[in-house]
Amino acid sequence: MVARIIPVDPFDLVIFGGTGDLARRKIYPGLYQRMKAGQMPAEARIVGAARSEHDDEEFRGIVRDALIEFVPEKDIDSETLEAFLACLSYEAVDARGDAGWEELKGHIRDGVVHAFYFSVAPSLFGDLAERLHTYGMAGDGCRIVVEKPFGHDLASAKELNATLEKHFSEEQIYRIDHYLGKETVQNLMAVRFGNVLFEPLWNAQYVDHIQITVAETVGVGGRGEYYDRSGAMRDMVQNHLMQLLCLIAMEPPSRFGSDEVRDEKLKVIRALEPVQPHHIIRGQYEAKGDEPDFREDAGDPRSRTESFIALRLAISNWRWAGTPFYLRTGKKLKARTSEIAVVFKDAPHSIFDETGKSHRNILTIRLQPNEGMELCVTIKEPGPGGMRLVDVPLDMTFADALGPDGADIPEAYERLIMDVIRGNQTLFMRGDEVEAAWAWTDPLIAGWEARNDVPKPYEPGSSGPEDALMLMHRDGRKWREIKA
Repeated sequence: MVARIIPVDPFDLVIFGGTGDLARRKIYPGLYQRMKAGQMPAEARIVGAARSEHDDEEFRGIVRDALIEFVPEKDIDSETLEAFLACLSYEAVDARGDAGWEELKGHIRDGVVHAFYFSVAPSLFGDLAERLHTYGMAGDGCRIVVEKPFGHDLASAKELNATLEKHFSEEQIYRIDHYLGKETVQNLMAVRFGNVLFEPLWNAQYVDHIQITVAETVGVGGRGEYYDRSGAMRDMVQNHLMQLLCLIAMEPPSRFGSDEVRDEKLKVIRALEPVQPHHIIRGQYEAKGDEPDFREDAGDPRSRTESFIALRLAISNWRWAGTPFYLRTGKKLKARTSEIAVVFKDAPHSIFDETGKSHRNILTIRLQPNEGMELCVTIKEPGPGGMRLVDVPLDMTFADALGPDGADIPEAYERLIMDVIRGNQTLFMRGDEVEAAWAWTDPLIAGWEARNDVPKPYEPGSSGPEDALMLMHRDGRKWREIKA
């Protein structure tokens, strides 16, 4: 199956933080892949902007090295590489001063899409927005892209939104969450709303519960100081897992439009019930061999920040009343995996003589690794000897199902940057979404801080604290095994 590539309009993209880690690892490789695929036009221009002094050739050398390091070797070809590098230029700017801004404005052409990527710390967002306005680059047609964290709590999120909205309308602001750019996340909406098979069953009458797991094998490493201030709740649940929850639980929008989709996601967040303390399990990974524990990585021997969290959530609406949602995420777990599992209820009556046995249909949406979907169904076990039932998966790994071209699924950043150029905000978070998520999150954090809650220790390479297993066992359920 050959994917249809629709080229975007010519554009000028300025990347603030243009020599930084995110730009090198994700942004330039993503843009290169879109040029290789024929989606990024040769007339496009990319301007790197940062404090350090470089001429254009030095900057192209930095980007060339990044592409060789982070783009698969099979995807590097000299013709595309040289064409991509020819689109690049560089300007040294002072985010909090005036140096370089007039020169940067000289890079911006008339008659093309203008986009500005804020690949910098949130503390600089306001300065960049102010200077883009002062130097006449914040026109009605331009777009800005901002990375998380979108605030540290509700108050800071409101302040950040207000800062950006001084010079840009909501329609110009693209809050990027790379999880929403994953192929499987978008296929979740296609499966739900494009097939008559699932949507009639997508409710509390037929769904027993839903699990969302995002597990990582790495620790906090060089991010220890940042992570000690955020923790798994702020770093993962408030944004990534919240967005997955919204997509799995939302009502069908009237059409696949940016505001229509985001309106329905917002309704889910506002329908979330407060979480009871016994439905929150927090953990910290212990030391193992020569590997440090979380507190050593964080640089604080008394840290009470969680590297793992599991939650039992409830949504107060007609579709999901009585159906629990279980979320968990953590560092140094047994495998790197992200998945959503929709566990359907047992058949109301079994005609087979299998007393006490449960056979449940489970739809699993795998985000990483090996993006795809799997539907567990019950069949007769082959062979003589009576009607013995067995559960088997109907597997649709995209790389297998879609053939050789399906194996080259675009990375999230590739898709999302092209959506910015097209002006499609469907897969980006709206300001009121961000604030609603923080309004739900803040009381949970305040609650465990008031209780002086201490995270439970767990062994690296495990599935998390034992208490997280009990969170499910108390309900007569169990977590799905964490496996790659």
